[in-house]
Amino acid sequence: MNKIFVINGGQVFGHSGGRFNKSVTDATVSYFTKHPGYEVRSTDINAGYNAKQEVENYNWADVIIYHTPVWWFQLPHGMKKYIDVVFTEGHDNGIYHSDGRSSANPAINYGTGGSMHGKHYMLTTSWNAPKEAFTLPGEFFNETSVDEGPMFGFHRMNAFTGMKPLEGIHFHDVEKNADVVNDLKRYQEHLSKIFI
Repeated sequence: MNKIFVINGGQVFGHSGGRFNKSVTDATVSYFTKHPGYEVRSTDINAGYNAKQEVENYNWADVIIYHTPVWWFQLPHGMKKYIDVVFTEGHDNGIYHSDGRSSANPAINYGTGGSMHGKHYMLTTSWNAPKEAFTLPGEFFNETSVDEGPMFGFHRMNAFTGMKPLEGIHFHDVEKNADVVNDLKRYQEHLSKIFI
């Protein structure tokens, strides 16, 4: 797992400057650059991208690391567009070859046509919602985790390609009560736990 492709899905849009996700992306690139034996590539969706090159990055990488805010309980529009454009370009080009079903029995094996078996991905998300909104009884997310709730579809999307998840990390309350210094420290510790 020494080839790392990092995607900054933070967006400069509306009242968001995308600074937090840029900071996390920069910390990721710096982390792997400082540790011998790793190669790293990165894309910032705000800077524009070439779909063919992005597919090549997916094919090159052992691990894809996604950094994204969550807007209205899902990926923001620019990150969703990136996935739609790049995965469409990746059809029969290294990301997936089909949905996995056959005409002989179309009811089974859906989601098994990915081409990225042996690769892994890691998801980081940033939220205005506090962590307790997911964990406390009676709070908004009904004690459902980020990964099993709002990001369930994102995880299934990656499973469709054949990739397996690495433990991700989620940053909460970054709009009203940001603690960037401690969040980045916690993130560095998380990277060391997963990769070193």
